Amino acid sequence: MHEGFIEAAGGRLAYVRTPGAGPGVVFLGGFMSDMTGTKATALEAHCRTRGRAFLRFDYRGHGASEGRFVDGTIGGWAADAVAAIDRLTSGPQILVGSSMGGWLMLLAALARPDRVAGLVGIATAPDFTEDLMWEQFPEPVRRVLLRERIWHEPSEYGDTPYPITLDLIEEGREHLLLRRPLSIACPIRLIHGMRDRDVPWAVSQRLLEHVAAEDVALTLVKDGDHRLSRPEDIARMIAAVDELTAHPAVIAASPSR
Repeated sequence: MHEGFIEAAGGRLAYVRTPGAGPGVVFLGGFMSDMTGTKATALEAHCRTRGRAFLRFDYRGHGASEGRFVDGTIGGWAADAVAAIDRLTSGPQILVGSSMGGWLMLLAALARPDRVAGLVGIATAPDFTEDLMWEQFPEPVRRVLLRERIWHEPSEYGDTPYPITLDLIEEGREHLLLRRPLSIACPIRLIHGMRDRDVPWAVSQRLLEHVAAEDVALTLVKDGDHRLSRPEDIARMIAAVDELTAHPAVIAASPSR
């Protein structure tokens, strides 16, 4: 179920918003995921018990939002995230990004440095369209993409394959982040499973080294997979969010009550 829609460039975006105190928390889901996932709903329930504002939403082509998934790009989904922050939240926000959502939260932080007070990345996957797709695809797959502009990648998470378009790959190159220093100064907490077969934990280590912020911590979960949705993984995510909502830099960015 969703609460309502906002109009955005890629069509109407579905969302669920919980009112409460700031700083607010915004959850950004992963590639082909939606806002009804375990991490999003668990974090929502926690924020509700704490009286904290919370937002979850679906990008274009995901979940209850309008649009076709195959028309989506990193830039378009990042624009959706910024639109949701602009129109559905007020004051400083803690962004929690899972997998692709971790890339999008970084892009949103660059676009809205005055609104983003902290970041929590779960199996954060910046630059995955280039580093983990295009560069890892065998030559026959690349040829299919170049010829047909789409490749259906089998998924271990369901019967439906992932449609990977050439547009996704080519447009993603405009938003690569790990090729340069990142001027993000807010506190960041990263959590990554060492048994993640989709996004190697070294990606989070590279991110830690690229961001300008000094207050960055990476937690490696030795037996953790990509989803990090077990109860103990959820507890780590919630603890990271609670730490940042009480962080002096975040409190300083919040309006006085």
